[in-house]
Amino acid sequence: MLNRSEAPAFRLVSDIHFIEPVKRHLQNGVPVFSLYAPEQDLVRIEFIFENIGRQANPLQSMAANNLLNNGTARLSAKEIAERVDFYGAFLQTDYNPDHASLTLYTLNKHLEAVLPIVYDVLTGSVFPDEELAIFVRNQKQKLLVNLKKNDFVARRLFSGTLLEGTPYGYVPVAEDFDALTRAMLQDYFEAGYGPANCTIIAAGKFEETSFSLLDKFFGRDWNETQKSEAQHFEAPDSSRKEIYSEVPDALQSAIRLGSLSINRRDPDFPALQVLNCVLGGYFGSRLMANIREDKGFTYGIGSGLASLKHAGYFFVSTEVGADVCGAALSEIYKEISLLHEELIGEEELSLVRNYMMGSLLGSLENVFSHADKFKNVYFSGLDYGYYKNYIQTIREVSADKLQQLARRYLDPQNFVEVVVGKKQGLQV
Repeated sequence: MLNRSEAPAFRLVSDIHFIEPVKRHLQNGVPVFSLYAPEQDLVRIEFIFENIGRQANPLQSMAANNLLNNGTARLSAKEIAERVDFYGAFLQTDYNPDHASLTLYTLNKHLEAVLPIVYDVLTGSVFPDEELAIFVRNQKQKLLVNLKKNDFVARRLFSGTLLEGTPYGYVPVAEDFDALTRAMLQDYFEAGYGPANCTIIAAGKFEETSFSLLDKFFGRDWNETQKSEAQHFEAPDSSRKEIYSEVPDALQSAIRLGSLSINRRDPDFPALQVLNCVLGGYFGSRLMANIREDKGFTYGIGSGLASLKHAGYFFVSTEVGADVCGAALSEIYKEISLLHEELIGEEELSLVRNYMMGSLLGSLENVFSHADKFKNVYFSGLDYGYYKNYIQTIREVSADKLQQLARRYLDPQNFVEVVVGKKQGLQV
């Protein structure tokens, strides 16, 4: 009989299977990676473009992506939306400092009908003045609202200081939105949205006929209009900086601290992810146990590792009561110091191993999430060997190795520390 008074034993996930893509090329050379899953008559096709250096305004690439499907020479924004909706399809734009994308979700049987609309968007967007004016007005209003939020201001100050002088460190200001022009967006579109700068990733019921349709519309007549230019990066300074922004009536203070670090291409990255998980990467982490559960300073606190194409960084983020901000900072540094001084116990490490393996398995719920895992390695210049090494590292990394990584990568002397809130409870 099952003894319900005893917790079940931990059992580490034994095997994780990845759906790997098939690579082909359109007639014009655009690479197409397809991950096939026949269970549902649904397909997701992502047109992904690397951001380029040709920018007269730091918001140029982001604005061009946001307004990409807001009007072409043939169709207005309303007409694009109505035609896509008619087939039960969906168009989505996404932007980050490394890449911009246009993603189509559609039933497989409607692919032939909706691909011409996507082609019109990617070859004939005109960025109407009225749509640009709406975008500028909305973005400025959104910025105005967000600047009243301590956590938003802390993120801006942190990234702007830590990554100063790079596209990753840019923080938008209202004047840059006002300076955007239709000509700027058109120029960026013509330079950055050509086939030589594009990678297509298709997932779902993407069959041979689907590839033929994609090649028909995008492989034959889609040609370059301008040559794209790569973004240029120089590593910023990595020295200790403390930034305090006072908000006299704040009930809570936002804390964000961290340093430049490695990205996914570094061999130490998987083990550093294990270390980060111990510190603040899940609900049972040390930061949560100390600062939320024991001290009651916050509802939530966490740490993370950001892996970008040209950089990486470590961060800790939380909001705490204004009167306990100084104490919370002391406890954060205390937990980091303990990782330097003491080995992680095997029981705690086993729990983290189990959590990370389960989390990885849970993140592979469908073919779209498998495609996302592929993007992580492909755009980092890696292959699926990365995941094999990641899984092996989770299972085998030692407490000694994690202590070495803590001393090497979690050095408060290199931290940017940002606090936005009251002076109460904080020495500045």
